[in-house]
Amino acid sequence: MAKNDPYAALRYKEFNIFLIVRFAMVFAWSMQFVVIEWEVYSITKDPLSLGIIGLMEVIPAVSLALFAGHVVDQKEKRGLLLKCILGFSVISFGLFLLTWPKIIGEWPTDIVLYCIYFLVFLGGFVRAFLGPTIFSLFSLIVPKKVYPNAATWSSSVWQMGAVLGPALAGFSINWIGVHWSMCLIFGFSLIAFVNLLQIPKKPILNPKIGENVFKSLREGVRFVFSTKVILGAITLDMIAVLFGGAVALLPVFAQDILHVGSQGFGVLRAAPAVGALITMFTSAYFPLNKSAGMKLLGAIFGFGVCIIVFGLSTWFWVSVLALFISGVFDGISMIIRQTILQLRTPDHMRGRVASVNSMFVGSSNELGAFESGLTARLMGTVTAVVFGGTMTLITVVTTGIVSPAFRKLDLRKDIEEHEKEE
Repeated sequence: MAKNDPYAALRYKEFNIFLIVRFAMVFAWSMQFVVIEWEVYSITKDPLSLGIIGLMEVIPAVSLALFAGHVVDQKEKRGLLLKCILGFSVISFGLFLLTWPKIIGEWPTDIVLYCIYFLVFLGGFVRAFLGPTIFSLFSLIVPKKVYPNAATWSSSVWQMGAVLGPALAGFSINWIGVHWSMCLIFGFSLIAFVNLLQIPKKPILNPKIGENVFKSLREGVRFVFSTKVILGAITLDMIAVLFGGAVALLPVFAQDILHVGSQGFGVLRAAPAVGALITMFTSAYFPLNKSAGMKLLGAIFGFGVCIIVFGLSTWFWVSVLALFISGVFDGISMIIRQTILQLRTPDHMRGRVASVNSMFVGSSNELGAFESGLTARLMGTVTAVVFGGTMTLITVVTTGIVSPAFRKLDLRKDIEEHEKEE
């Protein structure tokens, strides 16, 4: 295997199956979120309702995150992931029934809305376990020497699902309606389940099986907060996503500002993911490990600028371009952050570290959605987006000033050490 082989991870059969599973789940989850956003805003015409969707998912996801990390480190990963996919399938099927035209026509609007919120709330429980389980299973499928390359491909597949899911959501709402769009989502969850069955069970690498849950959780949290590089990367991304969550307000821009309908909404929703996907495929050939700290800071700064441009734009294609470039920068950020986590996390603590990451970063998407919805209600939609982008810029500049060690971060030494271990 060539040292700089851009396809190194793809030469492992189980990793290819893993990528199919991950794509199907990201596609289904992102498409479902967009379809529900559209349905809820169509019912309420209130931007705050979009924030409530995020809040309903983030409450259980954050509340259970640390406990989920403990469970993941104690249990067999493939079996646990099967249960997560099954739980998502039940929820998506419930939303399929709930959006049935007969139910929409006969049930009171408030009842339909509350039932949607309830199912999204249940999805938060599934999500608490899903992220740490996928992160942990990843490390059991490929050897450490190809972790950086595998992280790039895994992130690329994640973005591919994030591109096609929202894009197809916008078009499918127009073509087949919300109800049958939910049926399509349910089908993709079944594809993920069937493919995962082809991966055999994996060993449990945690030497402390049966450890007291509170002691286990303290150990995981202590590790994250004592490893400054991991803490810095997680915190920086969390703040950027929290304040730069303009994507949550896209239904408002599509319907009330840009006036482009559901198809334009699909294009807007997919634009940042397309940019990120292009970045990730490119990074397989041009790794981002050198001067990783400065690249991460620069990428998040560029992301903030793009969010401000998007908020101020009243031209559809300028808005699309701003979101596309924001995705390019977000792709750089995601690759560097995932590489840091994979290289700096011990095998027996992956579930707990991933759960802390999900609390900081993963859940900040939903908290960002709530923040965007709330500030849009208080300030107006455009002002809220510009405010979020500005806060992102301030965060990056502050981090760069107060943390010179982070500016000097370089991951090439870590990769060399893992190659020697192999």
